[in-house]
Amino acid sequence: MAVVNDQLEGIPLDWGSPYSFYGLKNDPESWEKARAVIIPVPYDGTTTYVSGTREGPRAVILASRELEPYDEETGTEPWKFGIFTLEELPVVVSSPEEMVALVKDVSLRVIQSGKIPVLLGGEHLMSLGVIQAIGSGYGKEEVTILHFDAHADLRDEYQSSRYSNACVMRRALEFFPVVSIGVRSLTREEHEFAIGNSDVNIFFAQNIWESPKILDEAIKLLNPHVYVTIDLDVLDPSIMPAVGTPEPGGITWYQLLKILRHTSETRKIIGFDVMELRPIPGNVAPDFTAARLIYKMLAYVFSSPFYGE
Repeated sequence: MAVVNDQLEGIPLDWGSPYSFYGLKNDPESWEKARAVIIPVPYDGTTTYVSGTREGPRAVILASRELEPYDEETGTEPWKFGIFTLEELPVVVSSPEEMVALVKDVSLRVIQSGKIPVLLGGEHLMSLGVIQAIGSGYGKEEVTILHFDAHADLRDEYQSSRYSNACVMRRALEFFPVVSIGVRSLTREEHEFAIGNSDVNIFFAQNIWESPKILDEAIKLLNPHVYVTIDLDVLDPSIMPAVGTPEPGGITWYQLLKILRHTSETRKIIGFDVMELRPIPGNVAPDFTAARLIYKMLAYVFSSPFYGE
């Protein structure tokens, strides 16, 4: 128990809580064995359209209890590798920057414990905290952020704030290059910034529909280590309507899985997040889709040739 307490000092925990991904135990033994740690962050303080993503983490965790244990694609049962769920991080309403700092601190402790951080949001700005934590241990040339999103999120500031949901990838670029997949909404300034910056590569949703093979080109741009950040609005609203900023014309479920698996087979995924679920009362399909996506990602990571390195 002493080792666990030293590792998790300052992290909100509730041993024995039933609030856990897939309904797995939250106890010291489970922490020691876990290879991945779910970090729920119920924050949506800078959302730009419809609020409510603060309810996303709990909805995903509840839906995850209905998952089947076996992943037929990889032939694995990801839960057996160990998945530990932290208590929801406390929300700092007054300061998005302080909230990012909290996520960074918790993520850093998870990484230093030799476990894979899995952030569950909440709004996309919180991904910056994990990216900052990874930046403490990796150089810019070692990691690429593989960014799935309907929006470029490359504004330098929004509503007089540099810490806004609309600026998360601009801030992330201060640490690592970004490859964005599925974008279909951005400003002229964001587009011009991306064209003029060698650390940004955007693969627009329309081009993916017209020529799916361009996703192979995206893989070639990735550094040996990859952090995957998924805003659920990258998926078409017919698949994923429960987001705060929906955009028509998104990628499909199997397009998303194909590039995620290809990435896991050719690069080492060192962490990932699934963000921006805004639950719709009476419609649990999006909640389950998000939970299923996390489980698929864990299956890919645990079956990867790079796992255990």
